[in-house]
Amino acid sequence: MSEAQVQVAAAPAQKNTRTLVGRVVSDKRAKTVTVLVERRAKHELYGKIVARSRKYHAHDETNEYKMGDLVEISESRPLSKTKNWVVTRLVEKARLV
Repeated sequence: MSEAQVQVAAAPAQKNTRTLVGRVVSDKRAKTVTVLVERRAKHELYGKIVARSRKYHAHDETNEYKMGDLVEISESRPLSKTKNWVVTRLVEKARLV
């Protein structure tokens, strides 16, 4: 094998999973946080940029993420009826008001 083929073989396999960034809006459930993901899209008819949002239930094994935290979630296998996402990392800690 050539040197290039050895480097490709040694690299870890990358999963093709979707990742989203959103704000934790609820942390009341055990090992679960609700994450609000906002995106901006152009209105089909009027062309105005409008904010679209959706809530996802994400798995938080250690209950370390609190309301207001900005987190990254990634898609996973179904963990419950409504939970198909896992929190992968903390992007920004919530600010104290």
